[in-house]
Amino acid sequence: MGVGISVLIGLKSVTLFILFATLKNYGYPLLSIPCLYASLVSLLVALAANPSIDLPILLGKNSDGTFPIWSLVMFSPYLYFVRGFSALRRMKSGEPPYSEISEGLYVGGWPCSLDKLPPGNPAIIDCTCEIPRMLEFTGNHAFLCIPTWDTRSPQPADIEVAVKWACRKRAQKIPVFIHCAYGMIVNFKTSVSDKCICSRLLHYFVFITVLSPICCVTLFISH
Repeated sequence: MGVGISVLIGLKSVTLFILFATLKNYGYPLLSIPCLYASLVSLLVALAANPSIDLPILLGKNSDGTFPIWSLVMFSPYLYFVRGFSALRRMKSGEPPYSEISEGLYVGGWPCSLDKLPPGNPAIIDCTCEIPRMLEFTGNHAFLCIPTWDTRSPQPADIEVAVKWACRKRAQKIPVFIHCAYGMIVNFKTSVSDKCICSRLLHYFVFITVLSPICCVTLFISH
């Protein structure tokens, strides 16, 4: 993705404001109000997602992956837009819902249904702040939410938390599925000569170098 979310949502805000002004000038004040509201919400999101601010908690996503009612109401123009765009993009692209980058470690896009999850009842690390955890996953899968804007990377402290959590799950022989919003696939190949490499460092390498919400990556490790 060539530009970040701040630019894209900022352009969306401008477009909606132009639509608001057009409808108002043509004598449709009631129809113009939703456009104005959506424009203001988009502007707020664009500012909060700017790297110099980077405030994913703005949307209020809970640690269990759900959104409070106030957030669903206040940010509905953005939240439902992202959810719809994600579903449409997945259908159009035909990309696989996930890729296995190491034994028991998967990356992919937002799992909108159970059939989009890897096998083995995986633990889920959710690296999004805009998309909810599906209700059918509740209670069936261990879950960790690292709220992160699309096209932005998690904070170092959040990466550390996620790495430790993932390694605990792998020590219990539980698969781990890490997802961002869209799960674009990029091939990345590296050579690891030390076959005794610590699994924690391997996971940390994966998070630091390739697992940002800009893209989820297929990692090929040759010993």
